[in-house]
Amino acid sequence: MAEPDRQRPLITLRAAAASAAAGCTLAGAGAVTTAVLAGPGPGFSAYVSEAGIAGSGHAPMYRIGVFALAAGLLLLAVALPPQLRVAAALLGAGSASTALSGAVTCSAGCPLPPFERATVADLVHGGASIAATAAVVLAMVAVTLCREAGGRLRRLTAVAATLALPLCAAIGLAMLLVGRSTLVGVLERVVLAIAVLWGLAAAITVGLAQHTEPARAAASPTSRGTDHRQPPL
Repeated sequence: MAEPDRQRPLITLRAAAASAAAGCTLAGAGAVTTAVLAGPGPGFSAYVSEAGIAGSGHAPMYRIGVFALAAGLLLLAVALPPQLRVAAALLGAGSASTALSGAVTCSAGCPLPPFERATVADLVHGGASIAATAAVVLAMVAVTLCREAGGRLRRLTAVAATLALPLCAAIGLAMLLVGRSTLVGVLERVVLAIAVLWGLAAAITVGLAQHTEPARAAASPTSRGTDHRQPPL
């Protein structure tokens, strides 16, 4: 069987995964945003996770949204081409951490040290949320550093990573020096928005590239030595 024919099922799978990733990311972000805006939290000084605390009327919607975002990360990992296996592994870890943060809810106020007294569930939830964000940002860095990733994907990822890295550092410092505050709340929302927008844009970019691959493969010669690498993303 010719090489393009062997590659076609994988290309179709990645294209489908990219489309599903975009859908899950969009739906998850919409559900979480709705829950946060409708929740009883004290404005921007509240953590996003407070929309999902037990007893909140919008907790089910919030948790469904978080699980949808976790699915979106996992599907994006599947959609990435083989040369981005490091980024795919990081997205897989981010997906697992996101799912854990949705499964383990924090107590009222989602307290975190060093200025607040936290329960075990608070620490697990907070740690999973931080790990998920870190994994996604590191995946951005991995894509940016991979020369085989393709121009379009690398450019949009470089912009996202350039914005997210200093903001993540600022959140860490603010939580250690200030604790719960409007500053931390605003920075958290900006970083999460960057992560969601990047996930959506990356899924669309990868999906479009995969959709063009079958036509390219069909039009290319099937003789030995033909270059069958992934098209630029």
